[in-house]
Amino acid sequence: MKRGDRPVACLAALTRWSSVPADALLAAVIFLATLGPGQVPAQDEPGPMLLQVALVTPLAWRRRAPLTAFSAIAAAAAIQWVADVQLPADAALLVAVCTVGARCTWRQTLAAGLTLEAGVLLAAARWAPPGQFPFTAAALTAMAVAALTTGLWMRSRRAYVTSLEHDREQRARLAVAEERARMTRDLHDIVTHNLSVMVALADSAAYIRHRAPDRAAAAVEQIADTGRQALADMRRALGAGEHSESGEPLHPAPGIAELGPLAERMRAAGLPTRLEVAGDPAAIPAAAQLTVYRLAQEALTNTLRHAPGAAAEVRIHLTPRCAAVEVTDDGHARRAPADTPGRGLSGMRERVAAYDGTLHAGPRRGGGWRVAARLDLGADLAGKGSA
Repeated sequence: MKRGDRPVACLAALTRWSSVPADALLAAVIFLATLGPGQVPAQDEPGPMLLQVALVTPLAWRRRAPLTAFSAIAAAAAIQWVADVQLPADAALLVAVCTVGARCTWRQTLAAGLTLEAGVLLAAARWAPPGQFPFTAAALTAMAVAALTTGLWMRSRRAYVTSLEHDREQRARLAVAEERARMTRDLHDIVTHNLSVMVALADSAAYIRHRAPDRAAAAVEQIADTGRQALADMRRALGAGEHSESGEPLHPAPGIAELGPLAERMRAAGLPTRLEVAGDPAAIPAAAQLTVYRLAQEALTNTLRHAPGAAAEVRIHLTPRCAAVEVTDDGHARRAPADTPGRGLSGMRERVAAYDGTLHAGPRRGGGWRVAARLDLGADLAGKGSA
């Protein structure tokens, strides 16, 4: 055994033995309760007292080895029947069969129940008053059934509680997985978009630095602004707090109102972008607005990367029940197929799926590329959206 495994093994052993003291106390209580005057025959022979001890002592291990404890008590009861010694400590059989019903398999429980019923009939046949066999057997059987039913109910209750705990753990794991997926999508969108814009601006500044130093300086300044915005977006996506390192409050998550600045950044990076928004953004939940923004951002970033020299157009149509996003370009560059590994299109599909929406991405007739998404906002799904 490894050194690190020893504490675990000791803890498991302690758990197994922790029930023994409590069960031993229960056995002692039953022993004393059935030991009063007139309950154990007063004879010179030690037999009745030994049977009394044999009937209750196995209860100390009833939870650690329920079937073994029941078998030991049943064997002592059989010896008691053969010796024709009637003892009230037979109540230990009811406790033992209850434990079997709570902790053993259905087959073992059935075997224990049938064994107990056989003992009930034998005891009623030997010790029932004359003419009272049916009533005595029925009363003892009712007690046996009640004990067994109690054990079965305890097992069902334990299984139910266990299933609730499993469901809670499963929900917690799913919540963690969903949060990781959300962070992955956001980080992909933030890093890919901002790096693409910064690279395009840097190439432009390098190209015009001698002919138009002022424009080159403006491009470098915009690169710095884009980098700062990317850092703020990443801190927000990672939940680093509501304030930046300099103490300034972070901007709220981008929404439809930020599509205008997004289009301006794309134009500065060399992608002519036209934006058209129809509808009232105020009627759209913040989470859905973020999804609309990310969809447009990802589509424009793909155009900037894969279709240099193209022009793009973003159309947003908003109603209280749905939000439609369409991004098209007139580029002729060949795009990667939709099933190519990566987070771009798959992240867009995950965002749209959170609203039971639809997404179509593919080439346009006559050239170019089209991304069209529709979010269903009428089924109160805003809370499911990716934040």
